[in-house]
Formats: sequence, structure tokens, C-alpha cells
Amino acid sequence: MTDNPLIVQSDLTILVDVAAPRYFEARDALAQFAELVKSPEHIHTYRVSPLSIWNACAAGVDIASITGALEEFSRYVVPASVLTQVRDFANRFGRVRIERDDTGELYMHVDELLLAEQLVRSKQLAPLLADRVDHTVFHIQPGDRGKVKQALIKAGFPAEDIAGYATGEALDIKLRDITRTGLPFVLRDYQINAVDAFYAGGTNRGGSGVIVLPCGAGKTIVGMAAMSQVQTSTLILTTSVTAVRQWIAELIDKTTIPGDMIGEYSATTKEVLPVTVATYQMLTHRTSKDAPFTHLALFDERNWGLIVYDEVHLLPAPVFQITATLQARRRLGLTATLVREDGREDDVFALIGPKKADVPWKVLERQGWIATAICTEVRVPLADESRMPYAVAEQRNKFRIASESMAKTQVVRDILAKHPDEPALIIGMYVDQLAVLADELDTPLITGTTPQPRRDQLYGDFKSGKLKALIVSKVANFAIDLPDASLAIQVSGTFGSRQEEAQRLGRILRPKQGANQAHFYSIVTADTVEQDFALKRQLFLCEQGYEYEIADASDYAAA
Repeated sequence: MTDNPLIVQSDLTILVDVAAPRYFEARDALAQFAELVKSPEHIHTYRVSPLSIWNACAAGVDIASITGALEEFSRYVVPASVLTQVRDFANRFGRVRIERDDTGELYMHVDELLLAEQLVRSKQLAPLLADRVDHTVFHIQPGDRGKVKQALIKAGFPAEDIAGYATGEALDIKLRDITRTGLPFVLRDYQINAVDAFYAGGTNRGGSGVIVLPCGAGKTIVGMAAMSQVQTSTLILTTSVTAVRQWIAELIDKTTIPGDMIGEYSATTKEVLPVTVATYQMLTHRTSKDAPFTHLALFDERNWGLIVYDEVHLLPAPVFQITATLQARRRLGLTATLVREDGREDDVFALIGPKKADVPWKVLERQGWIATAICTEVRVPLADESRMPYAVAEQRNKFRIASESMAKTQVVRDILAKHPDEPALIIGMYVDQLAVLADELDTPLITGTTPQPRRDQLYGDFKSGKLKALIVSKVANFAIDLPDASLAIQVSGTFGSRQEEAQRLGRILRPKQGANQAHFYSIVTADTVEQDFALKRQLFLCEQGYEYEIADASDYAAA
């Protein structure tokens, strides 16, 4: 037992000794049902929560597997109270079901009377229950299906929704064996497993949920494979016009859908076709703060049978709201991380669906499907001219002053010199800082104000090898396909955003020829609030098994 890495505590936290012989095996088991809380050098802390257990149950992990893993890897006897609470959380999943009767009416079924009485007195749920047709059966309106599920998960009893879905407008969709560009195309095993878990053979237990895969592991391909299973008109929502056009290019290349049946719905083009790809920004556009959302009607413009939510962890509030009324349509969420900084993971669970597949990043790295990444945090001293402004600044301004320290410029030069032949992305949050770097390094810059044709040109030049480096703002955090990028240098970020850290590493994880090696550098101003936020940003990647080497700028430059 002394070789075991886990110390399971009665408050549902789990301490993990990273030096223990069975650490990696235990970490992979924990990832199925626990959440990482903090990860300093030697002892990591995980937490078991209701949502982490419900996601495990929805993915087919049974109670015995969860409690068995705790007992197998624990250094000491697992507290009985922990095993009891795990069983309690797991047993809550599915006690409430949403079903449809032969006439098409929707009903909420509760497994026993006492729970039904408890739920009917819930202030959030009670107004959504149309009629009580039996002691444990309640009629609900179709438009309230999502709201009922939201209220139930807040009450601690997530619904198992087996009411099924509208068929949607039929559309013949097949994946190609040979792409239109002439390359062989075969789904990988983990992609097939993810689609099978989502579709569930076409039964009412499938058709809604979230697929979690690392950046570069082919989430777009999983989305297209799901479309080929469902065979229906599809609305795809993503983060930018660049991402919209990448989706369209992939659909044309790898499916049999004719190009004239795939529409772009963006600021410049508003086509509504059997397959339509739109941006979240378009759907949340309105002319003023109090005006209605101009384009939400897109959800009703066709008989969609499937809605794909790319980068679902970014789902904006208005799209949450409309999704609550769209529960009769199949819904697929795609993401590299379910972490939301606003804490709305339970709403993703209720409205999009539970996590159907989650492949650890390091597993795919070991199999060669994504690049091996070395993560390094390079600490630089605060520039002399910034010391007094930093000392007297308010807390928020301290972060910006530290992030924009001019001392970082030389470190960027040193890192680029160390990797002269690697296609590089220099990524930051503050446009003024990036503009200075672009001038100093004579390197093109892409920001939110860069016109789309110019972005497309620069991305194309980078892909072709004409450009060896690009400087990019937050616009490149998501869904940008630059497969040859193998070096990322982060000069500033959004406070403690774990999702942003994961997405930025993801820009360089697509598999490479040869050594299949990538390098991710985060330049941080030492002994400032930026260093504190850097620890928070790294949490998710540490959970995935990445380790950050810490380097001093002067030592690094000398090397």
C-alpha cells in the first residue's frame, strides 16, 4: 500500500503523491470521476463532486469502478463516509427521467413519492410542471424541457432525458475514404468510440452530450462523423469566421455533402442551407444592450436535426437560453476542456448533455496522435522603468503592468533563436504589447481588428512556410488550424484562465513529422501578481499530466 499515491480524505478531497510508483495509473483513473483543485510540485489535490460523479455515470462508469479505483490506489483505508457519498451522488443520477408517451406528450417521471414531493416544492421547478398526472408523474411543456433539466440539476437530481428527438430534415451524409485532396481518410479508434458513445445506436439514450478531446485530436472530424450517423440537416456554431471557413473546407474535403448545400452565416455572408456554419458572435449580436438578439431566429429557419456547438465551453448566455428551448433537437458539444471560468459546467450538462467521451491528453500523446509538448515557464524580472508604476498601481493594473513588461521582448528573441527552424506563434492578450513586439521582431500581427482577407492571407502564408512566425492576439485562442506550428510563446494571458492556457497549448499539438515535438513557453514577470495567476492558469494542463519547467530568464538567455 505504501506504493499507492492516493490519500483519500473525508472532505472528498484526494491528495496525490506524484512521486509514487503508481501515480500515472492512478491519475488516469481519477480523471474519470474527480476534478483537479491544485497541483504544486509534489502533492496534487483532487476533489470529488456531484457533477464529476454524474459525468462519470453518464459516460458508463459504474459505482463499483469508482469506489474500486479509490480503494485500489489509496495508501490508507478509504473513509467509509467517502464511499457512502460517492454512492449517494451516483444513485441520484437517473432517479428523475424525462420521457415521451405514445401521443408525443412529455412527462417527468420520479422514481419514488418522497422525492416527487420534495421536487414539487422547489421554487425553481414547480412553475415548470404543467400537471401532476400521477403521484410521481408530471406533464411538462415541450418548451420547458431544458428549463426543467436546469432546475433539476440545481436541486441535485440530474434528469436522464430519454424523450428522444425530432428527426429533422433528412440529408444524405457520408464520410469519404479518400478526401477530395486525394489523401486517405480513416477515423481513429478514439474518434469512432466518441461518436458511438454520442449516437448510442440511434436510441433515445444517445443524441445529446459533449465530446472532450485535446486540441489537434480531430474534434471537427468527430463532428462530421456524428453528422454521418444522424443523416440530417445540421447547424454548426463556432467561434470565428476563420473557424467557420475551416469547418466548411473540412466538410467539402471529407464528406459527400455538395459545396452548394453548405452555407456560411457570418457578418459578410448569410446563407441558410441544409448544413449551415455560423459564429456565436452573430447569434449574440444586437443593436443595443436592451435590443433583441438579431439572429437568434436562425435556430428556427430550418428543421435542424442536429446542432453542433464547437468550443462548447465558451457557450454565451443567450445561446444557453435558446438551447433550453431546443431540447427536441440532437445536440453535440465539442471541446478540449469543460472548464468554464463562470462555473456553468452544470448548465452545459443539463442543456447540451453529459460528457460522453473524454480521452486524456497524455494518452493520445503516447499513441502519437498529438505532439509531445514541453512546457516551460520563463520568469523575467520586472523592467526597471515599471517598478514604481507597479508598486503604486491598483491590483488590476498591477497585472497589466507586469504582463506588458518590456523585459519580455529579449526573452522572446532568445527563445526564437533557440528554435530557429520551428514555425512559431507568439500569443498575447494586450494589443499594444503585441504591436511593439511586431515592430521589434518585424513579424506580422493578427488582432480582432485585422480584416478577414488579411487574416486568411497570413494564415495561408504561415501554413505554406512562407512565414516562420506570427504574432496573434486572443483571436487565435480557438479553432485555428495551423498544423505545422510547433513553438508557442505566450507573453500575456487573461488572468487565471485555465481554459485559455489549454487552448493556447492546443495551437501546437497537431501531430508533426519526425520527432513530433512541440514547445510551449509562458513568459511571466517574477514576484508579481502575474506569477500568481500563472499558477492558476496551469491547473488544467497539470491535471492532464503536463509539467511546467521553471527557468530564469538570465540563465535561459545564457543557454
